Amino acid sequence: MFAKRLLQKALRQLNPQQGHEKLAEMDLQIAVHYGIPYTASDLRYDPIQRLLAIGTLDGRIKIIGGDNIEGLLISPKKVRFKHMEFLHNKGYLVAISNDNEVQVWNLEFRQLFYSLHWEVNITAFAVVQGTCLMYLGDENGLFSVLKFDIDDGKLQRMPYQIPINALTAAGISSFDPQSIVGILPQPYTSGTRVLIAYEKGLLVLWDISQNQAVAVRGYGALHLKGEDSTNFQNSEENKVLESASENEEEENAIGSLCWASSTGTIVAVGYVNGDIVLWNMSSKPPSLKGKQVDTSPNIIKLELASGNCRLPVIVLHWSAVTKADNEKGGHLFIYGGDDKGSEEVLTVVSLEYSGMDTVRCVSRSNLNLNGSFADMILIPEVGSPEKNNTAALFVLTNPGQLNVYDGHLFSMQKFEGNTDALAEKFPDAVPTIDPRMTVTKLCSLAVERDSSKGLLKKTYARKAVTPTLSWGTKWPLTGGVPSEMSLSEDYGIERLYIAGYQDGSVRIWDATFPVLAPMFLLEGKVPGIEIDSINASVSSLAFCSMTMTLAVGNECGLVRIYKLHEKTGDSSFHFVGESKEEVQIMRHGKGFHFTAAFLVSNSHVQSLQYTNSGEKLAVGFENGQVAMLDMNKLLVMFCKKCVFETSAPVISLNITSVPGTVSREDSPKKVNPTTPKYPSELLLTLYKNATLAIIDSTNGVTVSSLQLSQKKQSSAISMYVIDVSNTIAGASGKKSSHNLSDKNTDPNEPSKSNNCGEGTMQGIEEHHKSDVTHSSDLLSDPLLLICCENVLRIYSLKSLLQGNGKNIRKVKLAKRCCWSTLFKKIDEITCGLLLVYDTGAIEIRSLPDLEVIAEQSLMSLLRWSFKTNMDKTMSSTDNGQIALVNGSELAIISLLACENDFRIPDSLPCLHDKVLAAAAEAAINASINQKKKQDTASGILGGIMKGFKGSRTENSIAENILGNSSAEQLEEILSKVPFLEPSTTSSGDPEVDELSIDDIEIDDVEPSQPTYTPSEPNKKNKIDEEREKLFDGSSNVTQPRVRTTQEILTQYRFGGDAAAAAAHARDKLVQRQEKLERLSQRTAELQSGAEDFASMANELVKTMENKKWWKL
Repeated sequence: MFAKRLLQKALRQLNPQQGHEKLAEMDLQIAVHYGIPYTASDLRYDPIQRLLAIGTLDGRIKIIGGDNIEGLLISPKKVRFKHMEFLHNKGYLVAISNDNEVQVWNLEFRQLFYSLHWEVNITAFAVVQGTCLMYLGDENGLFSVLKFDIDDGKLQRMPYQIPINALTAAGISSFDPQSIVGILPQPYTSGTRVLIAYEKGLLVLWDISQNQAVAVRGYGALHLKGEDSTNFQNSEENKVLESASENEEEENAIGSLCWASSTGTIVAVGYVNGDIVLWNMSSKPPSLKGKQVDTSPNIIKLELASGNCRLPVIVLHWSAVTKADNEKGGHLFIYGGDDKGSEEVLTVVSLEYSGMDTVRCVSRSNLNLNGSFADMILIPEVGSPEKNNTAALFVLTNPGQLNVYDGHLFSMQKFEGNTDALAEKFPDAVPTIDPRMTVTKLCSLAVERDSSKGLLKKTYARKAVTPTLSWGTKWPLTGGVPSEMSLSEDYGIERLYIAGYQDGSVRIWDATFPVLAPMFLLEGKVPGIEIDSINASVSSLAFCSMTMTLAVGNECGLVRIYKLHEKTGDSSFHFVGESKEEVQIMRHGKGFHFTAAFLVSNSHVQSLQYTNSGEKLAVGFENGQVAMLDMNKLLVMFCKKCVFETSAPVISLNITSVPGTVSREDSPKKVNPTTPKYPSELLLTLYKNATLAIIDSTNGVTVSSLQLSQKKQSSAISMYVIDVSNTIAGASGKKSSHNLSDKNTDPNEPSKSNNCGEGTMQGIEEHHKSDVTHSSDLLSDPLLLICCENVLRIYSLKSLLQGNGKNIRKVKLAKRCCWSTLFKKIDEITCGLLLVYDTGAIEIRSLPDLEVIAEQSLMSLLRWSFKTNMDKTMSSTDNGQIALVNGSELAIISLLACENDFRIPDSLPCLHDKVLAAAAEAAINASINQKKKQDTASGILGGIMKGFKGSRTENSIAENILGNSSAEQLEEILSKVPFLEPSTTSSGDPEVDELSIDDIEIDDVEPSQPTYTPSEPNKKNKIDEEREKLFDGSSNVTQPRVRTTQEILTQYRFGGDAAAAAAHARDKLVQRQEKLERLSQRTAELQSGAEDFASMANELVKTMENKKWWKL
C-alpha cells in the first residue's frame, strides 16, 4: 500500500503534461490498403488509364491498377454510392451517393475535389466519353447536364434541360410523371444523341443538336407477332427469334438497358417482369405526330424462362463479336429473367444477326456465382474501342469477391463446356482468404546498423510477374505510376510485413513504402527430409532484426527457423526432435532459407519471443509448457511445464534483465548482503488465466509464480515491461526548471508567504526532495503492465520477484478489450498504450498513469466492424504502425501525426499517369485529324459512289456524326437554353432580314441581247460589220482586247454616252452606301439584343437553380 501511494504521488509530481499533449497528437492515417472491401457493390473502368474502381455501400471507393498499386478513397459520409463513372483520361472520378451528393474525386491527390448536392433524387447518370460533360436524370423525369471545369475545379449546371413535358412535341400525349431510369449516349455521336429510358417503358432517342426526338419506342405496349414469345429455357441452336408486331399491349417497368450493337442501332431492355426486348433504334424516324408505323421489325422479345413469376432483369451488358471488321452479333450478359427460386447465375446468350429480321440464338450458357451477385463489367482490349473486343469479364459477388473470365471466350460466336472451370480468382496483392491468413508480424529493421542496406536488399525480392488469364490474355489492369522514391536504390528496406497461412506457408513483403513489394515465399519443404506436420497452420511468428532470423511456429508444435543468406552456397539443416536429431547439407541461394526445425512438443505453439541479441528463442505452448532454444548451437536448453497448478495456454513471453543489476549513476545504492540473488536474465511467462511465472532463462527454474486475477471470466491478453526511468528523469528536469522559473523571476522581490518562516520553508523543501527521491527510486525499477479483457494493472517487477502480487495501479475497462500494443515516439521517451475493443473502439492511454488521451474507432477510420479472431492477424511496430486484416482487406495505419515513416505523400504511387494521358490525347487528336482528311477526300467521290449505293449504312451515318461533332460544339449547344420561342416582332426595314453583303449587285437589270434575223444573201456583210464593231473598226485583230465593266456598259447599254454611264454608277454607289449603313445598324442592334438576352438567361438560370421544374 505504501508503494502504491508513493507511485501515485510520484505521478502527480513528475508526470509531464507535455507528454500527454504529444500523445494527443494522434492522427490515424491509412498508409497502406489492399484488397476488395466486403461491402463492394459497383464496378467501373477507365479504358485509357487502365484503372478499376469499386464502389461500396459504406462510402468507400477502391482503385486498383497494376504492379500492386491500389488506393482507397473514403467519403465523409457513410453512404452508398449508387452511380459512379470515370472522366476518361482526365484523372477524375465522379460518384453520386445515395443522398444525391455529386462528388468529384481527384485521383492524383486521392482526395475529394468538389461536391454538389442535388435537390431531387438522381435516378440515372452517364458521362460523355472524352469530355467533362455529364447527363443526369431525376425522379421527376427531368434530363439535366453538368460540366466539371477542371481549371476552376467546380461543377457547373448547364442551361440545357429536357423536361418530360417536352416530349409532347414527339407525338406523345399526356401521361403521369415518371422517373428516368437509364441514360445511354449513342455510340459514334459524341454525345449529341442520347437514349433516355423512362420508368414505365418509354424509350426516346433524343438529338440534342436538333432539340427533338428522332425515335420513340416502347410507349404503351410491347408487340408480339401472334401469341407466342421466344423461350430460351429449352431452346436449341439456330432457333430463329420471332419478330414483333403491334397487336397486344402490356405495361412493363424498365429494370436495365444497354446497347446491343456497336453502332447504337439496337438496344436491349430488361424489364422487372423478367422480359428482355431488343428494340430497333434506327435513326430513320417514323412519323412523330401520330402512331408509329414502320415496315421493318422494331421489336424482338426474349424470355429466359417460361414461368409466370420471374426475377427482374437488373443487369444487361453486350459484348460484340466482329468478323472482318463487321459486327455479326455478340453475347448478351443477363442477370435476372429466370424463374424465382432458381439457382443464382449469370446468363450469357449468344446472338447472331445481320439485321433485326435475321436475329437468331446460337447458344446459352450459365456462369455460376460464388456468392450473391453485386455487379459485372466488361473490360475492353487495349487499342480496340471501335471493335468492342472484350479482354476480360469481371464479376463481383458478395462479400467482396471478384472473379475473372478471359475475354477470349467471348470473342467466339459460341462457347460451351464447364463454365466453373473458366472462372479465375482475382489475383490478390496480399492474399488473406485463399490461402487463409492466420498470423502476421509487422517489424522494423535496425537501420542504425545498416542491416537494411547491407543484409536485406531490394534485389532479393521476387520479380513481379504480370499475371495472364487462362487463354493467354494479358492482365488488363496496368494503371498507376510507382513513386520514384520506391524505385530508387538509395532507400533500403526499413520495414517487413510477414504473414503466416493455414497451408503452412509464410510470405514476406517489403513494407518500407505504401506499395508492398513481395520478397519471399517460404513453404518449409526440405529435400530429402520428411517432417511431420510441416504443412500445419502457422500459429505464431517472431523476427530478430539483429540476426535476421525468422521463427515460425505451427499448430502441431513445430518451430521452423529461417536465416538470411547473403550469398549462394552450402549450409547445414538441423532437425531437433524429442528423440532424434538430423543434420543435412543443403544448397541455398540469396535470401531467407530453412536452417533448423524443432519439434519438442505436440501442442499448439502460442507465443515466440527472441532475446534482444537473438541468441535465444522462447517458445510458449497451448498446454502450458515453455521451451528455450539456443540459436547459436541449435539445441534445446529446456522444455518444461513451469506452473503445475494450471494448464492454461501461454499467451505472452518477455525476456528481461533482473531489476537492480544496473544501478543509477546519480543515486548509488549500497549492496545488502542479505538481498536474495536473482538470475541475470528472467523469462516472464503470462498464461491466459492471468497467472504469471518468473523463470530463470538459463535452466527453466521457476523463481516466482503468482495468480494476478481471481476472476475466472477475465482472460489475460498481453504483458509489457515498462522502463519509465528516462521519462520520469526528463519530466523531473522539466518540472524543476519550470518551478524555478516561476518562483525565482526576481531575486530581489520579497517572499509572498507570510505564514511560513524561513526554517519552515526549508523543512518543507527538504521533505519534498525526499519524497521525489523515493518516488524516482521506485519508478527507476521496471514496471510490469498486465492487460486483461476488463482491467489494466501495473506491478513493480521487484515486488513480484519478492512474491508480492499487489498492484500499484489498476484501471477497470468499460468495454471488452481484445488487443493491445505499446508504441514510442521518435524521442524514445514518450510512450503510450493502445487498446482495441471488441466494439471497434480504439483508445490511447498514457503511461504509467493509464489515462485516456485520445479515442478513435475502426468504423470511422476504415469503415470496419470488429470481427471474431481479428486480433489474431493484428501486429504493430514500436513506433506506432499497426497492421490489420478484415476479410480480404489489409490496412496499415499510422498513429501519430508527427511520425511519417512511410514518407507520405512523396512515396505514394500516382493513380493518374500524366504521360499516358498526354500520349492518349495526342493520339486521339491525330486520329481525328486523319479522319477529317479522309472525309474530305471521300467527299470528292461521294457523289459518284452515291449512285451505286441505294442507301447508307448505319455505320457510315455514325461515322459522319462523329466527324462533324466535337466536345466544343456539344458544349456550345448545351450552354444554350432549349425550347425558346422565336421572336415574331421586327424593327426597321422588312427587307433588312434578307440583306447580306453578298447580295449587293452593281447591275439591277440585265442588258437586252440584240436579235438578228439574217438572210442568206447579206449574212457575210453582217458578220463583217459585227466584227468591225467588236474590234472598234478594225477587222484584222485576231484576239479581242480585254475591257473593263464600265467600258462595256458605256458602249452597249448607254450607246456610248459616258455622262449617262457615270450618272448610273453614282446612283449605284449611293444605293450601296445606304444598304451598308442599314446593315451596320442592324448588326449593332442584334449585338445589343444578344447581350441583353445573355444577361436575361444568366438571371433566369440563377433564379431557377433552387426551384423545382414544376414550380416554374
